[in-house]
Amino acid sequence: MSSLLSASFRMFEALKSSLLQSWLRVQDYGTFSIGVVLGLIVLYVARYIASPLRKVPPGPRGYPIIGNLLEMGGGQWLKYAEWHKKYGGLIYLDAAGQPVVVINSPKIAVELLDRRAAIYSDRPHNVVFDIMAGGVFFAFAQYGDTWRRMRRAANEGFGKSSVKGFYETQITEAVLLASDLLVSPTRWDQHFRRAAASTTLSVLYGYPTLNSEQDHVVVAINDFSARLFKATSIGSHLVHFFPWLRHLPSSLAKWKRDAEAWNKQDGVMFEGLIHMVEANVAKGDDHQSVAATLIREVEKNKLSSIERAWFGGTMYTGGADTTSAMMAWWALAMLAYPETQARAQAEIDAVVGRARLPTFADFPHLPYIRAMVKEILRWRPVGPLGSPHRSTEDDWYEGMFIPKGTICMPNIWHMNRDPELFGKNTEYFDPGRYLDASGDLASGVSDVKEQGHFTYGFGRRICVGSHMANDSLFIDIAVILWANKLERKKDATGQLLPLDLDGWVDVGLAASADFITFCYVDANVDIHFCRRPIPFELEITARFPEAPGMLAQERELRGL
Repeated sequence: MSSLLSASFRMFEALKSSLLQSWLRVQDYGTFSIGVVLGLIVLYVARYIASPLRKVPPGPRGYPIIGNLLEMGGGQWLKYAEWHKKYGGLIYLDAAGQPVVVINSPKIAVELLDRRAAIYSDRPHNVVFDIMAGGVFFAFAQYGDTWRRMRRAANEGFGKSSVKGFYETQITEAVLLASDLLVSPTRWDQHFRRAAASTTLSVLYGYPTLNSEQDHVVVAINDFSARLFKATSIGSHLVHFFPWLRHLPSSLAKWKRDAEAWNKQDGVMFEGLIHMVEANVAKGDDHQSVAATLIREVEKNKLSSIERAWFGGTMYTGGADTTSAMMAWWALAMLAYPETQARAQAEIDAVVGRARLPTFADFPHLPYIRAMVKEILRWRPVGPLGSPHRSTEDDWYEGMFIPKGTICMPNIWHMNRDPELFGKNTEYFDPGRYLDASGDLASGVSDVKEQGHFTYGFGRRICVGSHMANDSLFIDIAVILWANKLERKKDATGQLLPLDLDGWVDVGLAASADFITFCYVDANVDIHFCRRPIPFELEITARFPEAPGMLAQERELRGL
């Protein structure tokens, strides 16, 4: 019995010793675990304190996961302008994990996008757009060799001296436009669209003058443009936020099938246009055009046939809609500010008279008309938020950190209303702000672009067609105001019809319904590409009895 008790006691002591050692090991492990956790916390806090992400520009707090995405909807340039008062000229936003900075200050925009263009000339990566355009729509293409070659060709084709070769085309279209406005004034907006499309196609391809804005080529390219800008809008497709969706096979992703189908269809269209010019060049009867120059100088520009084809698509998309939209805003300004129309017509009468039509030879002698072009571009930029840039390196600005890959959005609308640069009455249409005391164009302010506004953008992504656009606006306005008078319509009681100076219609939302797939997110997402005024009515009459006949005679001389 005693031996059994002795054995039991030894077993109990051994078990107690084992449990005690186990408890001590648990205590040691717990202490170690707590130490690890505390160490990780200290490390995280230290990294957070040292992280440059703590020093991004100020901005509103967003929601979990989606960040500030819900605050980036329609008319955001107005919201960003209001935020300028609270957060300053550089505002940081989080678009579902994508860093975005809004630039409200001209000084900051010039410093980052102009002077540091080497790291701010990229575009945001867009999977849907890349598939649709095959990477050769250079206005939105990534910053690289293809973009450089196409941009160089565009600079040569639309440079300041090169665009003088388009004067006759632009005068022809201006004469036809002024005449059409008198013949059917109620269709004034269609006439603006036809003239801009016809000018652009003629300059690009030597395309014959259009009789209608419904020409099949124009309709096809406009449909392409609408789909393209829908694809580039933030939030239009889920793949923007979940990049891994790009790896889905086309059989499982309708958005990808549609994008691939549109790429083939649009490619056939643009290649057909360039082949038309190639055939004309081969026969030796080509009209002067940018496409013909690209074909003849292929060894110089090094553009492939595909790149030449999509080059034309890029230039048309960036030029036709924007020019006609600017003319629509100009017509609205003529109704809202009739004193500016009267002053412009007085200048035309003094310089040109009524025995002939204005030409580009009158350009140096019509400073108020030239100021009017600058002012309409400043007053109502068709893209209130400029095309986005993307940073390719980490950067700092006055102690604020801008991470690599940040989308930089210049608030053109707000910068064009800087009172220190443009005066206190920036909300008004006043071409006189660009003139000196003697009535000549004043020298530019050092902080403002050569153009006198910020509408054409910044750095290496500045609008390559600005010279052609300025010339078209100048001659269209000069010829129209020489021949026509624009006035507000009245209702049945004789009261002037109201004008909406602040409303707009978004051209980009005209995207083909077939392209809005299951990946589409928000029908109200802001595209901010090309805005037109709310439709309005106006009276258009001849300024003097001989004007209609002189326009008709000029049309006959030009074979119209």
